[in-house]
Amino acid sequence: MEARKRAYARYSGFKVGAALEATDGRIFTGCNVENASYGATCCAERTALFKGVSEGARKFKRIAIVAATKGPCPPCGVCRQALYEFSPNLEVIMANTKGEATVKKLAWLLPLGFEKGRLRKS
Repeated sequence: MEARKRAYARYSGFKVGAALEATDGRIFTGCNVENASYGATCCAERTALFKGVSEGARKFKRIAIVAATKGPCPPCGVCRQALYEFSPNLEVIMANTKGEATVKKLAWLLPLGFEKGRLRKS
């Protein structure tokens, strides 16, 4: 919830906050940062992930995501794939500002995620 307050959602007004826990216990927060070109926008989940990776974390336990949505807020497909690269079995806590929440494993949210092994030439 705290990370969501820092969101830069000047165009959509859709503010999202995330907190990503590394396996060593460190927490990395993120908010969405929009851009007038839209394609340069970064979601809260990837902001948290990139902060974690830039600080040396490579494995993560769980991520919490919150937004003012009707039900719990799931990560977008791009964020699912980015997180999958580091932790396919990540616990994803999806919540909204009304306190509704649900928990799923990332592999359930992204079955058959693209991974390094698929890059091999046949």
